[in-house]
Amino acid sequence: MKICVYGLWHLGSVTAACLADAGHQVIGLDNAAEVVETLSQGGAPVMEFGLEDKIRHGLASRTLSFTTSIENAMRGAEAVWVAFDTPVDENDHADVEFVRKQVERIFPFLEDQALVLVSSQVPVGTTRQLQRVFHERFPQKDVYFAYTPENLRLGKAIDVFTHPDRVVAGCDEPAARMKIEEIFAPFSPRFEWMSIESAEMTKHALNAFLATSVTFINEIAVLCEQVGADAGEVSRGLKSDARIGERAYLSPGGAYSGGTLARDIRFLGELGDKLALKTPLVSGVEQSNDLHRSWAVRRLNQLLGVLIQKKIAVWGLTYKAGTNTLRRSGALDICRELAAQGVLIRAYDPAVPQLPETAAQFVTLASSAELALEGADALVLFTGWPEFKEIDPAVFLRAMRDPLVLDANRFLADTLEKVEGIRYITVGKGVV
Repeated sequence: MKICVYGLWHLGSVTAACLADAGHQVIGLDNAAEVVETLSQGGAPVMEFGLEDKIRHGLASRTLSFTTSIENAMRGAEAVWVAFDTPVDENDHADVEFVRKQVERIFPFLEDQALVLVSSQVPVGTTRQLQRVFHERFPQKDVYFAYTPENLRLGKAIDVFTHPDRVVAGCDEPAARMKIEEIFAPFSPRFEWMSIESAEMTKHALNAFLATSVTFINEIAVLCEQVGADAGEVSRGLKSDARIGERAYLSPGGAYSGGTLARDIRFLGELGDKLALKTPLVSGVEQSNDLHRSWAVRRLNQLLGVLIQKKIAVWGLTYKAGTNTLRRSGALDICRELAAQGVLIRAYDPAVPQLPETAAQFVTLASSAELALEGADALVLFTGWPEFKEIDPAVFLRAMRDPLVLDANRFLADTLEKVEGIRYITVGKGVV
């Protein structure tokens, strides 16, 4: 099938590359000439494992190309996959108007019988509104609209796209369903068919459920710290229950960050307000997560007292390992909070060669993990890069004043937890 993937940042570039690799004829469309140029040369706009290889393979096999021309991209396209990464502001509000305007730009160029498949994160009702506007403007054309939620996971995006648990798809017309089945045939035989509105709401509800799971176990973990219990063991006990399961988001650790989970929690709360319906659980999730965000700061205050002029090392600044994005970085938020208490911060991240100017005002960047530790009163580990596990515990003992390591997600537990001379602190484990 000839497919146009519209919007070529993280979601779109992964989608285009995977579809082309599966044998579809794919043309990627974006308004940004520099993004199209990068992709056309075999590069990727973001750091994502295996993405550049798939792009280059698609270019070489001529199943993948890129353009800024809407007219060229739409010519002969049987489906248009809308894959913009929906912008989110600092208050976790999605810029839906941006997505709407981009989609409406292609309306005059859509082929008769084409499918518009929206995967961008949009509020429930958006796809239906786009459908309504199109048919009002172009009643002579028969174009189908559908929604399938994106399932983008930073650092694992290709594997998740090509091996989905199932495909959630919202559509009305049998012809749209047939096209969606053909598109996803190389990836999954399992479909969950529903209305467009239900598919959009499924994405909101899924992210809200994951956010609720994260905040729930973190609240349990805070209680565990005070009564001598181990939240890791409690988590294991919960996951062993068949009603919950091993893959549940119930691992004690840091607060969720980034815009995805927060965006949907915020949207559902605002939807409740708009409809004059109370949603105390949804509202409570956001409040709980905000409180937990400062766990490292609270523990440092408890363990070191006054933090003025204390030297704190930070390992990992990116949103997660395997990426280079600092957007909505929880680590930088905590660094800013520590700096406000007079802390001197030296950080290292293998994917961050240079800090944004705003962050450089309160964080000094070290050239290696070992150098970040020199003379430090404590280490706070945020992003679990594999190379951190290779560092000998002797380095901590030699470089740090009185080795204190705060590791919310227990990434270095196997390496450091039982090392004499190192105080290893993690979320949800006893009182130290």
